Amino acid sequence: MAVKIRLARGGAKKRPYYRIVVADERSPRDGRYIERVGSYNPMLNKTDENRVILITDRVKHWLGEGAQPTRRVEKFLADAGLAEKKTYNNPQKAKQSEKTQMRLDEKAEKRKALEEAAAEAKAEAEAPAEAPAEEAPAEEAPAEEAAAEEAPAEEEKKAE
Repeated sequence: MAVKIRLARGGAKKRPYYRIVVADERSPRDGRYIERVGSYNPMLNKTDENRVILITDRVKHWLGEGAQPTRRVEKFLADAGLAEKKTYNNPQKAKQSEKTQMRLDEKAEKRKALEEAAAEAKAEAEAPAEAPAEEAPAEEAPAEEAAAEEAPAEEEKKAE
């Protein structure tokens, strides 16, 4: 039987109060427990001495029996000097989900395309300044063709 030292919630809605209990790990959070070894009232100020109350000799007994505290209870025990505080590292915490990574990749592609378009526009803006004689006739020819196409359409409308 694996035994845990954990919190069991009590109190009213929006007014939590926790019992620090020793319980079988398979039992429900607020269900049956073996022994109550303290209490935790998160509604009190952090400096209040009644925020966390522990029965130290019973906690030591259960730790000696092999009971494993949960992370929150372990923090309380470390603050009381009954256990050493462990540091936990979750390398996956900072890793982005696949969906987020896809969005970032799409944004990077769009940004790159805009930068390339801006670079091309800048290059085109500089090119006419260097050789305006070569490009000017090429640009005028399509404009003349477009004007020639529009003129017959206007004449047909007038005829009707």
